[in-house]
Parts: sequence; C-alpha cells; structure tokens
Amino acid sequence: MQTRTLGTQGLKTSAIGYGAMGISMAYGDGDTSGKAAITAAFDSGVTLFDTAELYGWGENEKALGQAVAPFRDEVLIATKFGFTRDYGFDSRPEHIREVVHNSLRFLGTDHIDVLYQHRFDPTVPIEDVAGAVKALIDAGDVTYFGLSEAGEETIRRAHAVHPVSVLQTEYSLFERDIEQLFPLLTELGIGLVPYSPLGRGFLTGTARPAGQYDADDMRNTDPRWQPGNFEKNLAATEHLQALAATIDATVGQLALAWLLAQGEHIVPIPGSRDPLRVAENAAAAALTLTDSQLERIADILPTGGYGARYTPENMPTWQ
Repeated sequence: MQTRTLGTQGLKTSAIGYGAMGISMAYGDGDTSGKAAITAAFDSGVTLFDTAELYGWGENEKALGQAVAPFRDEVLIATKFGFTRDYGFDSRPEHIREVVHNSLRFLGTDHIDVLYQHRFDPTVPIEDVAGAVKALIDAGDVTYFGLSEAGEETIRRAHAVHPVSVLQTEYSLFERDIEQLFPLLTELGIGLVPYSPLGRGFLTGTARPAGQYDADDMRNTDPRWQPGNFEKNLAATEHLQALAATIDATVGQLALAWLLAQGEHIVPIPGSRDPLRVAENAAAAALTLTDSQLERIADILPTGGYGARYTPENMPTWQ
C-alpha cells in the first residue's frame, strides 16, 4: 500500500489505517476480539491502528495489542486519553500519565506511537496538556502528539508548546465541517486522520432504518438514520453506488478514494469486524478518481449528508 506522511515530525503510515472502536462499542454485538479483522488489515498493508482508553476502558486496547503482537514492530498504534468513566473530561497532567501507564500495559508495548487528547477539557489549559505529552515524548513513552475534535485556538496553543502531528475528527462524504480547518492544518503542517470515513457504515450500502439494529447500536439514534434524513441519504448512496459500479469499485471504496483525493495529508481509519470488508477498504488506496468522477460526486453530495452527525446533547464543540 502507498504510504503518506502526517505532520512535519516524520510520522509515516499507510494511506489507509484501521479504527478499532467498533470491536468493543457503538455497533452492537459482534466479534469482540477483532483479531481476524486486525490481521486482515495488516495483511492488506495497513500500518496505522487506532484505539482509545474510552473504548471499553482497556478492553479495546488489550484486544488490539494482542492482535498486533506478532507484527508490533511493523505498525503504529494510536490511542487517546481525556475521558472519565461517566463521560466527563479529565486531561490533568497526572491523569494523562496514569492513562498512558495503563495503555502501555493494556497494549503490551513499551511505547505509544501516537497519543491523542480525545476531547478538549475546558478545565485544563491546553498548554498543560501539551506539556504533559511533551514530557512523555521526551521520556520515550510516546512518539507523536495528536488532538481529536479540536478547534483552531486549541490547535495553535498546543502546537506552540509541542508540534501537533495529527488532528483526528469525523470526515466523510457525509460530514465536511473539518474542511474549514484545512488552511490551518496546511499552515502548521498537521496531518488529518478522519474517523467514521464511511459515514458510520451508511456509505457501505448496507444501511437499515433506525430501530433495525441491536439495542446498543448508536445508529438507532443517529440523526442521519431518522425518517426524512434516512431516505435522502439512502438515495444519495444509491447514486454513489451507481458511479462506483462504473469503475468496478464498491461505494465504500469510492468514499475512501474521495477522502484520499482531498489532500496528501489525509489518512482515513475505517473500521470493521469483517476481514473481507477490511481488505476491501484497504484496496481503496489503489483507486484514483478522475476529475469527472469527483465532479459527479460533488453533484450527488455537494455539502455533505442529511442530518447532524450527533444528537444535540452529544455534539462535540471545537474549542
């Protein structure tokens, strides 16, 4: 698989990564080990694997660490800190150190390649957060610093303390808000890691209406799956499927190729428990879209999908 460089600190990774969140949470019951899917990702050329403390409070990190153990030295592991068990925020330096200590143990590794602040903590100056991560980098526990769902002010202030290599946020054909930060990312030399690059599964062509998923599946309450929005998003996806068919690709591959076409600094991290789907996603890295194909995609979804990406009470705010 092609490689890309994220940020100006030397972080090089495969053009498509793997997001492990769905192994443990948000998408109902399934294979909670993830080993087959993670191995399929590595066999397909994926070298960036993403997890977080929040995803099962260590269970996701353990599953990922065990799965990548046979090839740990050939891949990059990214994890995150910043949440409490009641979904509050805690980015105090002492808590960051505690989380990293636990993550190293759960992952079964001696270093974390990319460490993200998962969400902005309004009670802790971002300079203190960046300073704590810098100390962990200086100690060899962490290699690269990342932020997740951060706004311009936070990014600039953090970057002034220690260079931010990557920003992670939701970005897909359905969700475009991050594009307003592209000039800043270019200015500061920061890479972008889009999560939910397939619209939480809608852009795979397998979406069902809300209420037809397991009780603990987030799509039951996702605004894009609600009546009115669902039908519009389904129609758009069907148009994208028709376009993908003309180039012998799936709609998911088309959506990932579109992301890669938005800039050389972008590495999406689709996740799946299905090894075949994982290999399919990875193959999108070899797909190059023409100008006419990109124009057709713009005609179908000029500004994104229908419906907000979160319900109002769960909406993250950039700071």
